[in-house]
Amino acid sequence: MRVSCEKVILPDSYLSIQGISKSYGEGSGFANVLEDISLDVDRGEFVALLGPSGCGKSTLLSIVAGLLPPTRGVVKLDGRTVAQPVVEMIYLFQQYSKSLFPWRQVRANVALGLEAKSRRRNRKSSEITDVCEEYLALVGLQNVGHLYPWQLSGGMQQRVAIARALIAGPKVLLMDEPFSAVDSLTRSLLQDLILELWRRLKITILFVTHDVDEAVYLADRVLTLCVSPARVIDRIEIALPRPRRPIETRELPEFLRYRRELYARVTAG
Repeated sequence: MRVSCEKVILPDSYLSIQGISKSYGEGSGFANVLEDISLDVDRGEFVALLGPSGCGKSTLLSIVAGLLPPTRGVVKLDGRTVAQPVVEMIYLFQQYSKSLFPWRQVRANVALGLEAKSRRRNRKSSEITDVCEEYLALVGLQNVGHLYPWQLSGGMQQRVAIARALIAGPKVLLMDEPFSAVDSLTRSLLQDLILELWRRLKITILFVTHDVDEAVYLADRVLTLCVSPARVIDRIEIALPRPRRPIETRELPEFLRYRRELYARVTAG
């Protein structure tokens, strides 16, 4: 039998971040923020980027989203270079209260993610309303579409922002510390919500956080970044059973081991 010696070329990962560096200024004002960051995210994977505040995680996510150009490197989605925002990726901002329009009712805020598509498809306003109600129900906000964002709690506002992101039908959700501004109980509920939506909708998630427990609880893999400039210093597969449970999972010896290991890496970096 003849064995072929030809090199096998594997396809690129779904979301590929290749050699990303970012710097600003010149001379005494020069700042190197990101240095040669590479990572691959498979379709349907949940990956967390973990690092201390100010290390450049949000800058990296903005580059991945096509909102900010890198100094060097390239981002590819399904083999195509990302140089500007693309419809397949939605960026969910940390400051949800500033991303919602206070003068628009909740339903109208959610509809923003659908309006451009609806104009192309000549959808009736009643159809848009029905779809918005469907996505509000998906995040547990039935019957609040007539209210305004300022009439909702912080956790409910973040659910509105999630519904608005999902209604656009993204393949990739980029989440920038989305639960950092809410209380610990609300944070736990939102974590479980996003895990359930991830499971049901089969989307890919790249999640930025500085919370070690959150990274371990949510992700399939955790990449740890150091500061000055940010580089990937560790990659850990999180082999915890799914579905994750808010109490049971956090009591597992493996959870505590991952948390201890990642905490040591973050504080040492």
